[in-house]
Amino acid sequence: MISYEKAPDVEAVAKKIIVVLSLAYIDQTRLHFYRSRGSKSRRVQARIHGMGRIWFDALGMLPHYIIEVISEEYDRLQQTEKEKVVIHELMHIPSRFSGGFVPHRGKINRRSVDKMHKEYTEKSSTLNSILETQT
Repeated sequence: MISYEKAPDVEAVAKKIIVVLSLAYIDQTRLHFYRSRGSKSRRVQARIHGMGRIWFDALGMLPHYIIEVISEEYDRLQQTEKEKVVIHELMHIPSRFSGGFVPHRGKINRRSVDKMHKEYTEKSSTLNSILETQT
């Protein structure tokens, strides 16, 4: 049976990525993070979940997204790979934060994730250097 728990460590990684890469369209108050255990899925490190537009309308709420990391796969990754997994899932969120998803077709692949991760690493490094010189 699958169990779920909140994943504050994944949330911290995602929030840093969102800030460093200036992904301001992502409403962090409507983005949630969970870790699942007991999934039968193999080679899947994470998933992003949303609800159909009719649900948001019926419930009178704004769209929310949930990023689920699969503990058995995600937790054994190196930090760099964890960052890439989170970047990959964040890339599925459309710039209108509408509740829909950006498909893989031509937009989300190893090359595009690696490119974003390189930008993230460079900007993080620059930001860390600036912060170190200020102290």
